[in-house]
Amino acid sequence: MSNQSDREIRQPVSQDWHAQEEPTAKERNLTANPGDVIADKPQTVEEKAQQVAVDAPDITGDHIKVPTYFVVDEPDGEKKALHHVKDAEEISDVIRQARVDEDGNRIWS
Repeated sequence: MSNQSDREIRQPVSQDWHAQEEPTAKERNLTANPGDVIADKPQTVEEKAQQVAVDAPDITGDHIKVPTYFVVDEPDGEKKALHHVKDAEEISDVIRQARVDEDGNRIWS
């Protein structure tokens, strides 16, 4: 007969919602968040638009998803992908320049 203290007691508990199967950036000794890394090869605006920098719960438990690139419309109608870190100042400029008229149409100043 085994001693009762030798048996593992398994209680029903919720799965740890932030348990990761992959090593974290810190564990992989990365200096940047994986979502902050800019690809070595050129990418289309569409490819950049699909990249996610943050996809995790915040301190309140709300799930936050932040794109790596913010796609903006240029005044000439072209689309441009701005990196959320490298192009932060330009993103701020775009936000300041964007205006909306009473019909919801964007007006550029």
